[in-house]
Amino acid sequence: MKKIKLVQQIVEEGVVAVLRGDTPEEVVTMAEQAIAGGIKVIEVTMTVPFALRAIEQLASRYSSAQPGSDRYAIIGVGTVLDPETARAAILSGAEFVVGPSLNPQTVTLCNRYRVPVMPGVMTVQEIQAALELGVDIVKLFPGNLYSPSMIKAIKGPMPQANIMPTGGVSLANLGEWIKAGAIAVGIGSDLTSEAVKTGNYALVAEKAAQYMAAYREAKRG
Repeated sequence: MKKIKLVQQIVEEGVVAVLRGDTPEEVVTMAEQAIAGGIKVIEVTMTVPFALRAIEQLASRYSSAQPGSDRYAIIGVGTVLDPETARAAILSGAEFVVGPSLNPQTVTLCNRYRVPVMPGVMTVQEIQAALELGVDIVKLFPGNLYSPSMIKAIKGPMPQANIMPTGGVSLANLGEWIKAGAIAVGIGSDLTSEAVKTGNYALVAEKAAQYMAAYREAKRG
């Protein structure tokens, strides 16, 4: 049941902050600001040096809180290329696993431990393969190679596919992705680039609030 509830909560929140940085401390700061701004699903990428430290710290701080609480967030791991990395992250507290591509062994491991896994896909064939492996949500990546109409095209033959575009999603096009049928969206550098450039990480919270407002507006519309 925990896996089902986590998938439901990720879908309800609708926006995933994909965080990259030079140190685990920087990523923790980004995550804190994103959560303060209203984004409650945090993906710490394994490209961050000592990423597991950031996952451990964030998971211990946020994952035990109840939904609706200011201290609540779902902490996951991204850029997972293999099952070994997935298992290490799960042991560090990651509640979901995201990959840039479809690795069947990683999906199998996550299914074994009942952890939601969102592999990256680019083709209908990859989406079908992911569904056959038991994947609940596929990540359309990189999203900037497609337009929102891609989701409608996919859902023609595969209406059962739950698709989360990541890469290239912005405040300007988030609404189009949601209205086209995206189950959620992943937000990367656009959320944090200005903060990193200026050193003012409070800007992450401001941008996060803008993304959540845009998401809620798209869902209403």
